[in-house]
Amino acid sequence: MKLPTQTLLSEILHLTQHKNLKKGQTLHAHIIKTGQFSSTYIANTLINLYAKCQHLPQSNLIFQEIQEKDIVSYNTLINAHSQLGCVQNSIFVINLFKLLQTQVGLVPDDHTFPGVCNAAVNMLNVFVGQQVHSIAMKIGYGYDVFVGSSLVNMYCKLGFVCNARMVFDRMFERNSVTWASMISGYAMERLVCGALGVFRMMMWEDVGGVNEFVFTSVLSALTSSDDICVGKQLHCVVIKLGYSLVSSVGNAIVTMYVKCGILKDAFMSFEWVSDKNSITWTAMITGFVQSGDSEHALSLFSEMQFFGVKFNESTLVAVLNVCSDGGGLKLGKQIHGFLVKLGFESRIHVMTTLVGMYAKCCCIGDARKVFDCLHEPDIVSWTSMIGGYIQAEENECAIDLYCKMQIEGVMPNELTMARVLKASSNLVGLEQGKQIHAHTIKFGFGLELPIGSALLMMYAKCGNLKDGNLVFRRLPNKDVVSWNSMISGLSQNGCGHEALELFQEMQQENTNPDNITFVHILNACSHHGLVERGWLYFKMMSDEYGIAPRVEHFACMVDILTRAGKLHEAKELIETTTFDHGLHLWRILLSACRNYRDYELGAYAGEKLMELGSGESSTYVLLSGIYEVLGRREDVERVRKMMKLRGVTKVHGCSWIELKNYTHVFVVRDQLHPKIEQIQVNLEALSEQMKDEGYRPHFDLALVGFEV
Repeated sequence: MKLPTQTLLSEILHLTQHKNLKKGQTLHAHIIKTGQFSSTYIANTLINLYAKCQHLPQSNLIFQEIQEKDIVSYNTLINAHSQLGCVQNSIFVINLFKLLQTQVGLVPDDHTFPGVCNAAVNMLNVFVGQQVHSIAMKIGYGYDVFVGSSLVNMYCKLGFVCNARMVFDRMFERNSVTWASMISGYAMERLVCGALGVFRMMMWEDVGGVNEFVFTSVLSALTSSDDICVGKQLHCVVIKLGYSLVSSVGNAIVTMYVKCGILKDAFMSFEWVSDKNSITWTAMITGFVQSGDSEHALSLFSEMQFFGVKFNESTLVAVLNVCSDGGGLKLGKQIHGFLVKLGFESRIHVMTTLVGMYAKCCCIGDARKVFDCLHEPDIVSWTSMIGGYIQAEENECAIDLYCKMQIEGVMPNELTMARVLKASSNLVGLEQGKQIHAHTIKFGFGLELPIGSALLMMYAKCGNLKDGNLVFRRLPNKDVVSWNSMISGLSQNGCGHEALELFQEMQQENTNPDNITFVHILNACSHHGLVERGWLYFKMMSDEYGIAPRVEHFACMVDILTRAGKLHEAKELIETTTFDHGLHLWRILLSACRNYRDYELGAYAGEKLMELGSGESSTYVLLSGIYEVLGRREDVERVRKMMKLRGVTKVHGCSWIELKNYTHVFVVRDQLHPKIEQIQVNLEALSEQMKDEGYRPHFDLALVGFEV
């Protein structure tokens, strides 16, 4: 029995609202059986029904069977595919839009363009968006409030804020969506002045379109401490207009205070939010994490569990970062078990953070296990794992993982290349570093940060100052790290005068040095015996740049004085320091006393180190040798006894050399090298040759007779 058309339409709309696919299919069969499918109105509502139930193939089939398609038919299918958001559906939308333009008597309307604009956003294709914009202008919809709002939103999401503003300024009528989209566009590009300017214009015109979306958009633009005054004014406006109890606005206020670094006001706002959701809790936890307040972050996380609030990815990422910063491996493992229980082990963002957490806690084995469990690790995961190996000083493993990443066909980013270059620097592997440099060129990376600085550091550490200088001179923007790397390379490779000249050039370029710069400069003075210039730079730190000298700067000055033979002047400097400098300064003096054979002062420095509880074997070896030379056998026995009581053992020497892209490592008394027998034969031959030519080894009297 046929049902009236109006009854059918009402029934289909009811099933669409409730997404009742099963009954919808039954009704669809009844419509076909009774011959009512010929009605375009009914067919359009069926398209919408299947689309809302995400059965797009069936929607497409119904669309194809409509004999007389109207603009509603096209709009329904366009918007259905556009709302699902993937690239494949967006391409379908664009093709359908092209087909629509070929149909005689059919013209796109104000309901067509929003879906097409959204498809351009999903495709990240501004060229398609510009073509859609041109068509809208051509047929007279360019200044329509709905089409204009869609164009503004499209340009903003694609990062073309200037184009969005041009459309915005030319619109005769704007609604709340238009204003919120324009403000949000500025906020996404961190253009605070632009976002606030549009908001003030909206308030000035008193258009009555202010809503929660407008407030969340403008509040999201405020991200630094400089914006806090404006943020507080906006907070007052929110309260005045009665939006403070809206959950999304409350979340935006909490996030704004967190980003501006005002945790006290953030927490007060957090407590005022009546309907806290996971976003509210996560924003506050993240704030405590970023400020280094791990205790409050974890306390809030526990409280969140107590109230039964559901977690999201951002919550778990924030808490895992607490474990990373605080070295809380035990807690991190508990969170790991918790997220597995909640079913988050398939979320790539959470698992990547977990890899980083284990790596920062020096549990590189567990980090690798998590990494290997990822089905399709993204570039962030690969980079995080490579960084973990470097932090654990397993640079060879970092290089191996990068090679595996290349085999897997994963495209690296700037941070990946910078970390791999750092691994090469740590290994002092010049040839390997050159190959990675070639990779940066192959992948289209320039010399911007961080790759430029990493390349410069690699060449400097490997002693290739020529190529290092080429990289340095070609850097588009030289920051203090770049200058430091080049100065350090020159200083460490015996070019101290050139390092000092480069420092003067740095000053002329108006780049302010930092404390690391002065460490390198003082090292250059030390290697060249420039005592007076060393004192000059040491005083320049605080007098001209307001940098308080640290223990490393005092260590450099002690080194400068001891290398010049001014041992007692170095002793006076050490004893006049006003802060706890630990063992480092006395260790430098002790070594210098051995070199200059000032055994009395050496004994004084050695005793100071023993008082401070030195755990390095070299301290006891040197001090015992000094007492041996001075003939103080009781002190020799005392030092040896103290060394045994404290469990200090001599560290075996280790050296390595790179030949034909392979690193050979040698440890004292090590027999593991595959060619150890041939090496020993050659060493014996060299020893015999040295004796035949009259060479006699030099023995340090300070070490005579010491055995451990």
